[in-house]
Amino acid sequence: MSENGQTEEASEPRDTSHAHLAGEVIGRHQHGYHQLLYVSAGVLAVQTGEASWVASRARAVWIPAGIWHQHRVHGHSSVHTLGFAAHDVLLRSRVPVVVAVDTLVRELIIACSEPSLPQQEARHLRAVLRDRLRRALVEPLTLPTPTNPLLRQACALVAGDLRQPRTAAWLARSIGVSERTLARLFRSEFGMTYPQWRTNVRVFHAMVLLAEGASVSETGRQCGWATTSAFIDTFSRTMGQTPGTYRVAPGG
Repeated sequence: MSENGQTEEASEPRDTSHAHLAGEVIGRHQHGYHQLLYVSAGVLAVQTGEASWVASRARAVWIPAGIWHQHRVHGHSSVHTLGFAAHDVLLRSRVPVVVAVDTLVRELIIACSEPSLPQQEARHLRAVLRDRLRRALVEPLTLPTPTNPLLRQACALVAGDLRQPRTAAWLARSIGVSERTLARLFRSEFGMTYPQWRTNVRVFHAMVLLAEGASVSETGRQCGWATTSAFIDTFSRTMGQTPGTYRVAPGG
């Protein structure tokens, strides 16, 4: 336990597979090993003090050793985690990253996370998984946490009601800066444009709504798309899968 009451886990890598209820929160903690976190059902948000990431059916999150983070479950979720030694350089990143998961990687993660898997079989499957992960697409699907007070205000205005088509001009006026200054804030702190960030936050929220049982059409409306087809198109281009893939039936 840290001096702030946060949990510090052992350095020995662990592999786990658990079901989690919708709304469950796993408080701030850190591991003494790298962790690959994947959900075969539902959505899991990973948060640090700097940003948020989403683990889903098509995306795993790599969390380097020593990173303080917490999880929030959206929808009834099946969560699979794999541990890797802190000295392992499988993925060379000092911050969490999103890793694309294809069908083979999905099945390998699920199999390797089962505690009952025979040791020899686990070694063989893990060797294949390591090879696939080295070639996996690492994606910049991240929602950074703003530190600049003006940018924090701007992000809150947009995230507070995603149904509204907040233009850069409107947002700049609302926080009392020029459009050029607003663009510079997004670029310097987030490394992306305002439209790129807005698309990311809408897709991020859409995944949460779908995991909680909202329909595709209702999710599109709640996240500010004018039509369901426009929502499906943007979501599919961003995530590589249709929104329906992420939807969990109410009560399911």
